[in-house]
Amino acid sequence: MFAVVRTGGKQYRVAAGDKIVVEKLDGEAGASITLGDVLLAGEGSELKSVEGLTVSAEIIAQAKADKVIVFKKKRRHNYRRKNGHRQQHTILKITAIGAQEKKAKAKKADAPATTEAEAPAAQA
Repeated sequence: MFAVVRTGGKQYRVAAGDKIVVEKLDGEAGASITLGDVLLAGEGSELKSVEGLTVSAEIIAQAKADKVIVFKKKRRHNYRRKNGHRQQHTILKITAIGAQEKKAKAKKADAPATTEAEAPAAQA
């Protein structure tokens, strides 16, 4: 099964076991994250519904890209500026495609509602 996910303003076609390099995401090496912005999913030539579909991934490393040199010059004006930039990125390994997100949200939404209802009763 494959999916097309959007993260960091870019789109990636992923399948289970793939390694991709994306814009920097929060988290440490070994942490698991979910990519919820799934644009397309399918298996072979058949497309599947992406309603509530998520992609699970594991952070392999936080790294920096190669240095890009920015050089500005205006001839005959003795104007030269040299600058460098290294973009931060995250290396991900896709672990699974197809986890449902709705069930997890429903459980999390119920839990805080019960604690808020119990808190005023405990104060009274």
